[in-house]
Amino acid sequence: MLEILLTGTGFAFAAAIQPGPLQAFLFRKVTQNGWKHTLPASLAPLISDGPIALLILLILNRFPHNIINYMQAAGGILLLYFAISVFLQLRKTVVYDSSKNHQPRTLFQAVAVNFLNPGPYLGWSLILGPLVIKYWHTEPFYSVVLIGSFYITLTITLAATVLLFGLTKFLNRTVQKNLIIISGIILALLGLYQLASGIMNVLK
Repeated sequence: MLEILLTGTGFAFAAAIQPGPLQAFLFRKVTQNGWKHTLPASLAPLISDGPIALLILLILNRFPHNIINYMQAAGGILLLYFAISVFLQLRKTVVYDSSKNHQPRTLFQAVAVNFLNPGPYLGWSLILGPLVIKYWHTEPFYSVVLIGSFYITLTITLAATVLLFGLTKFLNRTVQKNLIIISGIILALLGLYQLASGIMNVLK
């Protein structure tokens, strides 16, 4: 159970911290309307990810069990790739500022931003999806715990990010880079675990 919670919370935290379309949108919304009006937009993944997750799970459920193990290993490689990208691009990381063009202003537009983001598709195809299918065939409750821990952590972290964006003196360049470094380390650890677990399951 502990490893499931760590996987769900760790991956969610790293995903929420990484600069991307949704994070850029949240920052833009804060600079335009303040953190109070932006806070509901942190719920966007709860709305946009549902259809994505359902479609991918329906597809994965038709795959042979050994293919799921290979996909779990592939998910570990993907996480390691994300981690390496974090450290390689750290000096080029976009620190959020208010000089960009106008961004969407409503929760539903935030949902659209996240729905068009490749992150949820990759995450569910190679990381969350295979794990959910795997646990569902052994202990369904673990699948619920994984999904719940992921989305609770993701929502809380995005909401905390909005609050920090609203208090920009607490989210300067150094703090942002330190958070991104932490997320890179988490991604690397999760990637190694996923890769090793996938390989061990394949070899059984």
